[in-house]
This record gives sequence, C-alpha cells and structure tokens, in this order.
Amino acid sequence: MPPQSLNSLLSDKRAPKQWRLEEFDFELDPSLIAQHPASPRSASKLLDARASQRLDRQFRELPSLLNTGDLLIFNDTEVVKARLFGEKSTGGQVELLIERVLSNKPNDAPAPSNQVVAHMRVSKKPPLGATLFMHGGFTATLLSRWPHPDGPLFLFSLSAEPFDLMRAHGHLPLPPYIEHADNAQDAVDYQTIFAKQPGAVAAPTAALHFDQSILDALTAKGVETANITLHVGAGTFQPVKTALIAEHQMHAEWYHIPDETIQAIERCRQRGSRVLAVGTTSVRSLESWAQTGLPTADTKIFITPGFQFQVVDLLLTNFHLPKSSLLMLVSAFCGHEHMQSLYKDAVSRKYRFFSYGDSMLLERRQPLESCE
Repeated sequence: MPPQSLNSLLSDKRAPKQWRLEEFDFELDPSLIAQHPASPRSASKLLDARASQRLDRQFRELPSLLNTGDLLIFNDTEVVKARLFGEKSTGGQVELLIERVLSNKPNDAPAPSNQVVAHMRVSKKPPLGATLFMHGGFTATLLSRWPHPDGPLFLFSLSAEPFDLMRAHGHLPLPPYIEHADNAQDAVDYQTIFAKQPGAVAAPTAALHFDQSILDALTAKGVETANITLHVGAGTFQPVKTALIAEHQMHAEWYHIPDETIQAIERCRQRGSRVLAVGTTSVRSLESWAQTGLPTADTKIFITPGFQFQVVDLLLTNFHLPKSSLLMLVSAFCGHEHMQSLYKDAVSRKYRFFSYGDSMLLERRQPLESCE
C-alpha cells in the first residue's frame, strides 16, 4: 500500500470524529429508575462532578457550591395536561398528546379555530376532516398531517380553547418509564415551583429539585437568577436510532429568551462570573440564541461532542436515558470519557435516574467560544 500523502494525513487529522450510537449506551438496573421524587425536593442527592474527584452531596448544598455574582437560568415552562382521550365516529379508541398550541407565542394573533399539533395513538388513522369525540364533551377535527403532508404529527382544530380543555379534561403526560398513572400528587411533583408559561409536555427536570428554601439561600448568597422558556416536547424521550449520531434529525421546540435575561447574562460576563444553566433545556435555548441571534424561535439544535459552547459555564442536570440526545449534550459539555465515568460512578453509588431522580453538577470542559 503506498504511503499517504502529507495533505491526506493533515486532512484525516482535521476530520471530526464520527460518533456512533453505541458510544452513548450504558447499563442501568431498573430499580434505579425513580418512580417518585425525594421529599422534600431539596433532599435529593447531588453528584458534584465538576472535578475528577466526584463528591456525593445533597441538593440543598447547591448554594454553597456557587459564588456571589453567579447567574442561574431556569426554564419557566409549565407542563400541561396534554394527554386527551376519546373515540372516533366508529367507536374506536383514540389518544391525543398535544405537542403544541399554535397560538402559544408572544405577539402572535390567536391561531384560527383553536389549532393544536398532536401525536395520535389509534388502531387505524381517521381520514382528514374526521371529527373525534373526546372525553369531556368536546371535539377534535383532523385538518392535516404536520408540519408537511408526510409529517409525523397531526394538526387538529379543537371545539374550545385548548388550554381550558386540557386543564378540565386532560391527563399529565408522565414519562414512559414512570409506571403509575398520573394522580393529584404528580400534578404537584412534576411541576417546577416557578412554572408560569404553559405549553410543555415534559418537565425541565433539573429544576424539580428547587424549593423555596433553596431559592432563599441563593438570594442570601448573592446568586442571581433569570428565566428562559422552552416548551419541552415529547421528542425529548425519543432515543436516537441512527448508527451515526450525525444522521439523527432533532425534533423542533419553541424557545423565548426575555430581554431582561439577555441583560443579566451581559452583566454576569462583565463582572467575570459564571452562567449556570439549570437543565439541558436552558442550555439548548441559550446556545440556540448564541448561534442565531434570535431570542425567540423554533430550535432543532443538536449538541454533540465537539460543539463549541458560547454561553454556559456550569450545568445542573438529571441523569438521562441511554442513547438519548440529552446524554450526547452532556457528553459535549463535560467530555465523553468524563460522562462515561461519572455515569458508571452514579450507578455504583445508587443514584436515582431520570425525571424524578437525582442530579449532577458539571463544569464545561473547554473554553467558551467568543460570541463576537
């Protein structure tokens, strides 16, 4: 075989690694999947994984790990009771999971006819124009597939205001690995204490650990807080299925970053302090804004190892599903080998996993890329 040319060698050296799906898999004992949150919230465990030496802490210690002047950014989305049940005109059972209410955007005129985008579970798909008769006495008319004629979701027109209908007749869309049916306690447990913008079908779970005592301690420490909104979609639970992760197509989620949050980030940078994103949804919103300059938009950002972060210094996050895009985001933030090691440690130390589980505190493993 002839030796490679110098140009070929240089080209190979510059080529980015093609990450494979199996590199983001791990074994998990099902008993470690939390079915209920810690009580109180701040009694959950926190794996302090900022350095090579991992420290087991309780979440209530978080304020002591931060510096005066640091900035925490929360996702203030509110989980809605997005699961609705009904029947077709033939009597067949149908379930809708409302992914998006189309009028739920600042400065937008209301969408005509109370339009929503939904997942549909049914034995046989009804034809376009069909009316579904939903439990609670309202109807849902199928208008089209979404976002295009072969799209995976469906556009419906409801017979009344969507959020009113969900509040009155909907069920909380608990994650698929939660084995019990939603109940009144879940309506409290699966909601952050600062949720105020309805529209999510899944909670920003890293923020579920915060209670008022933690917020008070952060204020006393001189740590600032600010909000973004990203309405978490059902796609957050979908595993990546392509052998090469670069071939995966991300689902779209709507985000908004208020002017006051942008100003808080600027002040934080000016004083040399750190931005801590509470949860991967905050990371995705902030880094989408940094890439596009758009404070309000749909994002399909897919953060994988090699991604150049522009905003976030620290990340507070729960433990994520194997082969998930969120696990890949964590790997991009703290380093793939570091992620593999800390997940192995978390399993051996009996941390509780997923939405109702424990959390970890991570530090970015690369310098921030200049925003200029």
